[in-house]
Amino acid sequence: MDNPLIIFLSVLTGLAIGVVIMVIISKAGLNKDQQKASMLLKEAETKADSMVKQAVLDGRTQAHELKIAAEKEIKERKQEVTDMENKLLRREDNLNFRDETLTSKEKQIDVKSAQLADKMAMLDKKDKELQEKIDVQVEELERVASLTTAEAREELMAITEKRMEKETMAYIKEKEEEAKSIADEKARNIVALSIQRISSDEAVDRTVSVVSLPSEEMKGRIIGREGRNIKAIEQATGVDLIIDDTPETITVSCFDPIRREVARLALEHLIKDGRIQPGRIEEVVHKIKKEMDTNIMKTGEDTVFKLGIGRIDREIIRLIGRLKYRFSYGQNALQHSMEVAHLTGMMAAELGLNQQLAKRAGLLHDIGKALDFEVEGSHIELGYKFCKKHGEREVVLNAIQSHHGEVEPQFLISNLVIAADTISAARPGARYEALQNYINRLEELEKITKSFDGDRKSVV
Repeated sequence: MDNPLIIFLSVLTGLAIGVVIMVIISKAGLNKDQQKASMLLKEAETKADSMVKQAVLDGRTQAHELKIAAEKEIKERKQEVTDMENKLLRREDNLNFRDETLTSKEKQIDVKSAQLADKMAMLDKKDKELQEKIDVQVEELERVASLTTAEAREELMAITEKRMEKETMAYIKEKEEEAKSIADEKARNIVALSIQRISSDEAVDRTVSVVSLPSEEMKGRIIGREGRNIKAIEQATGVDLIIDDTPETITVSCFDPIRREVARLALEHLIKDGRIQPGRIEEVVHKIKKEMDTNIMKTGEDTVFKLGIGRIDREIIRLIGRLKYRFSYGQNALQHSMEVAHLTGMMAAELGLNQQLAKRAGLLHDIGKALDFEVEGSHIELGYKFCKKHGEREVVLNAIQSHHGEVEPQFLISNLVIAADTISAARPGARYEALQNYINRLEELEKITKSFDGDRKSVV
């Protein structure tokens, strides 16, 4: 019986202990949750306090920044007001200074006006006294000469008029001679200066071109079977080929310098290429003609650019380029025209005229020479019509017409072109005839020198 009781008590004690333990464990868990909650609450409070402090700090910072900005703006406004006040003070000082200056000048003017008034009064008094003396003298002269004042005035005027007429004529004559002398001297100086500033090489006039051959065998190849090649060349170029006994040369003859140049270049190309046959000849000649046209335009454009004469019609530019292959009395037409343009421009500059227009007139004065070997008519007539057709100015047209004296020059530039043309054509070496005349003059001078018996003793 004791055992069951013990067991019962043991069980009951175990239950009690279990209950106690469960209660203890339950309380411990509860305390733990409470602690966790308390910690979360404290963290929240800490975070809230931090956020509040940060907000307060941010508010204070923003307020400080706003305060600084406001103070800066107030300072700037105060500075602007101060500057405005200073400016107004300076302006007021300037106005005061001007006012004082004007007042001083007014006083000076008043003083001068008073002085002038005194002088005018004095002059009036002296004039009155002088007039009284003159009246007395006139009365005395009338009494002595038995002439009235009007009669004496007329006689005096007649004598004065005759004397003045003689003096005026003498003065005018003297000034005319002086002006003529000065003008002649200035003209000589201008021409001399222009000639000194011009230096150019002279080309030689040619109506034939000589093409060198690498061998005599090449002559036969150029002639071709039954003369087909030479006929093809002459037909394609419009020139005459002269093949004679002169070794290793062929002569190209033609009055048209451009055709002659095309033929010369085509022959040189064919000789270098080695393929000489009618089909190839036509192909090469066509190619050389195209290149020649391009070179002519380039030459004309380069000439216009070098002279600086402004815009000019392209057809006129083409004729300028063709002048490169035109010769007159041994003088290259393009070179001569450029020389005349430079001379005319320099003389125009010395006289204060339009230098660009003067150069233009000088360059185009012989433009008709680019056409006269193709079209009937003088180079003056052809050049005038061509330039008029393409809208050149009246000064240029008159220079073209008048440079050989066929038409009266109407402009000063036209006279300058005449002078420049004469200078370019007449100077020694420019043309065959002039060169021969120069040589003849030197020979005559040599004969004159040798005709005198000089001291032939040697000087030790």
